[in-house]
Amino acid sequence: MIVLDTDHLSYLEWGSEESAILRNRLAEALDQTIVVSIVSYEEQMRGWMAFLAKTPDVTKQVDGYSRLKKHLQLYCSVPLMDFSETAAEKFGDLRRLKIRIGTMDLKIAASCLCEDALLLTRNTVDYSKVPGLRFEDWTR
Repeated sequence: MIVLDTDHLSYLEWGSEESAILRNRLAEALDQTIVVSIVSYEEQMRGWMAFLAKTPDVTKQVDGYSRLKKHLQLYCSVPLMDFSETAAEKFGDLRRLKIRIGTMDLKIAASCLCEDALLLTRNTVDYSKVPGLRFEDWTR
C-alpha cells in the first residue's frame, strides 16, 4: 500500500513540475494500492474552513468554493485509509515515545505503520523521527 501524504496530494491537485514527476512515478506503481489518509482530509478541510471563514467578502469566496469543489472531487476519486482503533493505539505508543512532530503527521505515521504502508511525503525531516516508518519523496 502507498499512502499519499497531504503535500503529495496537493501536488496532484494543483499541478506543478513536481506534480508531473509524481504522476509518472505513480503510473509505474499501478500494481500497488494508492490511498490517502482520512487524517489528511481533516487537515485540508480545516484549512478550507478557516479560509472561507476569514474571507468576509462573499465575492472573494466564489473562487474559494470553486477550489473547494475541485478538492472534494479529488478526494472522491481516491480511496481513503481509515484511522483505525489499531492506529489510535499505535498513535498513543508513538506519543509516549515523545516524538516531536505534529499531531496530524503522527496520526498518519501511526496508520502507515499499522498497514505496513509506504508514505509518500516531502516532510522527510519530521517523518524520519518515527521508528520503522517507510517513507519516500516522489516529487524529485
